Amino acid sequence: QVQLVESGGGLVQPGGSLRLSCAGSGSIFSSMAWYRQAPGKQRELVATITRDGRSRYVDSVKGRFTISSDNAKNTVYLQMNSLKPEDTAVYYCNADTLIGKYNYWGQGTQVTVSS
Repeated sequence: QVQLVESGGGLVQPGGSLRLSCAGSGSIFSSMAWYRQAPGKQRELVATITRDGRSRYVDSVKGRFTISSDNAKNTVYLQMNSLKPEDTAVYYCNADTLIGKYNYWGQGTQVTVSS
């Protein structure tokens, strides 16, 4: 059974930092990603990383967020710096399995940026 479990969300002031983690189990993943969904908005891709370390970001987070992964732990991280109120959203982990390219979602973790 494949599971993705996020952690690390919370309330932070503008300009602050948070680090999200997503621990995968039950499979090996070819790529992992972070999405976010703000109230009343569509879910959007924030950042992705492949198993060989290639990453890409949505323009709005470039230079502020960093995605990284630990293949041995099947874990992906999202370091978020210089947070803005518009970063407030539920952040979801997403992954594709290496075999079969099945796609899975985590349950989400809330990030709130507010003074």
